[in-house]
Amino acid sequence: MSVTEVGKHATVACPFCATLNRVDLTRIADRPKCGSCGRPILLDRPIAVTDATLDGVLKGTDVPVVMDGYADWCGPCKIMAPILDDFARQRQGDVLVVKLDTDRNPATTRRFNIRAIPTLIVFRHGSEMARRAGVIRRQELDAMLGSVGPVGPS
Repeated sequence: MSVTEVGKHATVACPFCATLNRVDLTRIADRPKCGSCGRPILLDRPIAVTDATLDGVLKGTDVPVVMDGYADWCGPCKIMAPILDDFARQRQGDVLVVKLDTDRNPATTRRFNIRAIPTLIVFRHGSEMARRAGVIRRQELDAMLGSVGPVGPS
């Protein structure tokens, strides 16, 4: 393993059974599967997190994590969704994009003082590094991520 591949792991919750899985991001092309249910773990899109799974994801992920605090009924959140989908697809392996439904996860919403949605929070090594509320353009998202240090090719 080369120096550039060291520290390229993410912990993600299986979207089907909620089991936390440690995924080697240098092997995304091998199509990771859940160790419990065997279903695919797709990292080319935002992954759902909950009050129960967020800490495991943040602590077990070596790359920056971009968390989107959203609600299903929120118009601006619906505007932000395709931007985040595109970002997750283009940056898979370098960044983990997760979505937190603020209505269904009140403990995490309070813990991170999310008062407006959408709210984007960038974490690095489990610590909050940057935050923005409201709809932002893709260029602003890239700049926000760039402010926390190098994460690989854009």
